Amino acid sequence: MKQVVQHLRTGRIEVAEAPAPAPRAGHLVIQTAATLISPGTERMLVQFGRSGLLGKARAQPEKVRQVVAKLRTDGLRPTLEAVASRLEEPMPLGYCNVGRVVAVGSGVTGFAESMRVVSNGPHAEVVAVPANLAARIPDEVDDESASFTVLGAIALNGVRLLEPTLGESFGVVGLGVLGLLAVQLLRAHGCRVVAVDLDPARCELARALGAETVCVAATDDPVQASRAATDGVGLDGVLIAATAESDEIVHQAAEMCRRRGRLVLVGVVGLGLRRADFYEKELSFRVACSYGPGRYDAAYETQGRDYPLAHVRWTAARNFEAVLDALARDRIDVRPLISRRLPIAEAGAAYEAVLGDRSALGIVMTYPQDPAALGRVQRVTASASAPSRAARLEAAQGAHRSPVVGVIGAGQFARQVLLPAIRATGTRIAAVASAGSVSSLHAARTFGADEATTDVAHLLASAEIDTVFIATRHDSHAALATAALAAGKHVFVEKPLAIDEAGLAEVARARAAARDRRLLVGFNRRFAPHALQVSSLLAGRADPIAISITVNAGALPGEHWTKDAAIGGGRIVGEACHFIDLASFLVGAAPRTVHAMPLGGSASTADATSISLGFDDGSIATVHYWTNGPRAYPKERIEVFSSGRAIVIDNWRALRAFGWPGAPRMWRRQDKGHRAEIAGFLAGIAAGDAPLVPFEELVATTRAALACVRSAREGAVVELAHEALEEAGPAIETPHAAEPIAAGARTA
Repeated sequence: MKQVVQHLRTGRIEVAEAPAPAPRAGHLVIQTAATLISPGTERMLVQFGRSGLLGKARAQPEKVRQVVAKLRTDGLRPTLEAVASRLEEPMPLGYCNVGRVVAVGSGVTGFAESMRVVSNGPHAEVVAVPANLAARIPDEVDDESASFTVLGAIALNGVRLLEPTLGESFGVVGLGVLGLLAVQLLRAHGCRVVAVDLDPARCELARALGAETVCVAATDDPVQASRAATDGVGLDGVLIAATAESDEIVHQAAEMCRRRGRLVLVGVVGLGLRRADFYEKELSFRVACSYGPGRYDAAYETQGRDYPLAHVRWTAARNFEAVLDALARDRIDVRPLISRRLPIAEAGAAYEAVLGDRSALGIVMTYPQDPAALGRVQRVTASASAPSRAARLEAAQGAHRSPVVGVIGAGQFARQVLLPAIRATGTRIAAVASAGSVSSLHAARTFGADEATTDVAHLLASAEIDTVFIATRHDSHAALATAALAAGKHVFVEKPLAIDEAGLAEVARARAAARDRRLLVGFNRRFAPHALQVSSLLAGRADPIAISITVNAGALPGEHWTKDAAIGGGRIVGEACHFIDLASFLVGAAPRTVHAMPLGGSASTADATSISLGFDDGSIATVHYWTNGPRAYPKERIEVFSSGRAIVIDNWRALRAFGWPGAPRMWRRQDKGHRAEIAGFLAGIAAGDAPLVPFEELVATTRAALACVRSAREGAVVELAHEALEEAGPAIETPHAAEPIAAGARTA
């Protein structure tokens, strides 16, 4: 299918051939008939993309501060790689979509196939959108008119915040599409409207729509016009729909208002507010959030939890419906707002029109109804022969051949870490699968994969793909690993292996049925050069050791998916498991006791936790996983104490040993072991070697992480039992453990 994307580094607009999105829970898949280019928002996005690095930095000072903090803690190269990855990522454009439903995801009600709907989907032939951000189009409304619905909902949300009543007077500053829609909505409320803009043509259009107008370019004075229209009292409120850097617009809007008037911002202007403007008149000022309540709320948008109508009358979707009803009843007319009509193939020309013609209003893009657009596999490029390193490895192994890889998931971690590491080995990447059409295409292009797809089943059914990397959200890891093992694939799954006991048991059963397949979890810290050096120094020890691991993980918003126990498993299961595994590796055995104490004492609200691990040989490890530290402080510090000696690893950049004569000091660019782990995994498959990490160790770490959650919840020490998972088959002795690693857990 065709999709319009912008390349952030250069600002170039591309009509890309991407795989169509797949149906998923809570979503609709829609074949697009028309979309609307929003001149204001999309002009800003394109201009931002076309600005240089300095211009981008000036536009996003907070991002610059984050880059500087990362530079100080992680070093130059990781920082540059992270910034480059972000800038190379193409961004889908558009959010005003009209089309017909071609698939309804599970859990969705009120929609059916072939139904015409509006949504906030991008400029693409096929889109997948949350059902709570879509609405059915009445038969009386044509596709072109319906394409204005989302912008109409933004204007309507701003109007609702003004709280207009019959007979009041309002100003609208800025007569782009949003402003002209707001003029009509206020008129439909029975209000008098004073419309303000620099453009005489737009003022003339607003006058035709029933407003009194003030053309600033003709030296008209909005303040005087407002007073004249209200017998000197001032307007009841002003809606600001303009885009400008100046603070003067808000000051002028305040002067246009009466005492206790209302100001609402739906545009983007400078907000250096003057206290006197608001103090003397007791004005209220509100900023409208997009389409209305529910927008940017993950529970509403992606999880499908609608707000009860009795408590929240106008959600984003219900605002869509209200605009569509107004269109059907001819209470608003968008036909005068259409400046051009172009097919999607000419999207580049459409955006040039937006940039070059400041008088342009709505530009409608049309789409062919091509069944081929629904295809979920996109051939990217013919694969070259495997690089020489892989060819030499394959030749050296005789009967064994180099793996052929498929990657499921194309998020930031996959693009910044996993895929570069796979490519560095010379291994062929046959396909990248992701729910996001653009993300899978971008990853496939960047790392030389043969195909981009949104169809995971297609990847798993491939006869040539023998190794699958899984880098999706945590709740899908166990199911995907199970499916990949059942399909006869070797599996590398990013941590965690599972977020609950049921998922872990599911993986164990699949692994027992496919014991010739290798399974590895992305516990990469044990493969870091610094960790390997520490393990070497500890070799042959006779006494217990004490380990202190401090993780400055940083705070995340409360709604972040990793903190959702049902999706991310929580940060202890999803992230702190790394450090439980590292401690187990350094001790050479799995922990036998776990005690987790959450900061603040509440396991339900805190993800900052101190974890104490006990081992059979008397060794102890403490993992301090903190989320209340500053960005400027290094993220990870490991200290090991052993028989009057100590070792310190600082953020995987420096290592210092105290009391080990002749032990080298290590200082190198940050290396957390990702590349070594992936290279070893793939080389082991090609050579037919034993697994890098026995399955029982992966189970033990996962069980210990799950036990942390239980310990924090119950306020008790959890003792990990000795029995191995029955489904996993006979326990395997590891090079470090004195006995098979534990699997069950009970409260001490």
